[in-house]
Amino acid sequence: MWIAVVSLVVWLWLLLGQGFFWRTDQRLPPRAELAEWPDVAVVVPARDEAAVLPLSLPSLLAQDYPGRAEIFLVDDSSADGTGELARRLAEEHGGLPLTVVAPGEPEAGWTGKLWALRQGMALARARDPEYLLLTDADIAHRPDSLRELVASARGGGFDLVSQMARLRVASGWERLIVPAFVYFFAQLYPFRWINARRPRATAAAGGCVLLRTEAARRAGIPDAVRQAVIDDVSVARAVRRSGGRVWLGLADRVDSVRPYPGLGDLWRMVSRSAYAQLRHNPLVLLGTVAGLALVYLAPPVTFLAGLSGGDARAAWAGALAWLVMTVTYLPMLRYYRQPLALAPTLPFTALLYLLMTVDSAVQHYRGRGAAWKGRTYARPEAAPEQR
Repeated sequence: MWIAVVSLVVWLWLLLGQGFFWRTDQRLPPRAELAEWPDVAVVVPARDEAAVLPLSLPSLLAQDYPGRAEIFLVDDSSADGTGELARRLAEEHGGLPLTVVAPGEPEAGWTGKLWALRQGMALARARDPEYLLLTDADIAHRPDSLRELVASARGGGFDLVSQMARLRVASGWERLIVPAFVYFFAQLYPFRWINARRPRATAAAGGCVLLRTEAARRAGIPDAVRQAVIDDVSVARAVRRSGGRVWLGLADRVDSVRPYPGLGDLWRMVSRSAYAQLRHNPLVLLGTVAGLALVYLAPPVTFLAGLSGGDARAAWAGALAWLVMTVTYLPMLRYYRQPLALAPTLPFTALLYLLMTVDSAVQHYRGRGAAWKGRTYARPEAAPEQR
């Protein structure tokens, strides 16, 4: 009974005291009407992305942007012809000018994506753009995406505007796990807290980051975060520490086209960086496992145990905690246009995330660490902003 009551109290606090993380109304801030549009350079790190590039790159080439914009795609030692495919797509579709570069393997002390970003940003800065759009190779943008991002950054006076791309939800496992992924992220980094005048949290979503070039220079990006596995949060923290303003919200015009059809694909997506999020600290891991068990697993377990054992108080407290949890998950399911009947299954999804997090720690201590596209960061040092 007491476990159920504590879980219920925690859920009531999460409902009202965690920045209303469960709401999905944090969209792009009000846009400014611009007389002159600033120059923008779009930097796309790409490693073995031939499968998704035909779905994403044409959307960047077709951006309806009133000012000057160009794309720099960094072919990060791909083995599938990513660079050549990008050039072919640019010839077929036209649109914004595209430059493809291949800088080779990263230097020691750099993660692959940040090394690629460094090369692309160096080329872009030679054009002296006011903004850099850092976007992943699996992200498709609506034609007005860049225009809306720039107008919102100018209108709100933000140095970094980031949108969490709407991830693909098509397979059964994607329906079960993907909306919960964004829900958990928002619980950890409540968007309202990030976007407040006096922020209480800082984060970004790496798939879509519009960054003022001067803010990047002032924050030392990307060199200051070169070892970060969770690079988006690290970039946002570096910008904020250097005095910049950060905004993060959900996307309406930005979508991920990368498929995660099976449980194994989603498992690898989560587990490759879950332990890094916990700063490779075993005590934090234990606390996280205990917290997930108390918050997400205890409500249904105590409810069923109370029913079977004749403990009405445990059953009622567990049921109420489960109900609050279910209600807070409904807005995210609506955002992803998924059946609301999935909401009560959140405890099962949380159990999967708990196991993924433990597996991430196991892989770390086996020396495999964060792995992506054939690269493994066995025991990466924490970037300065993660300490």
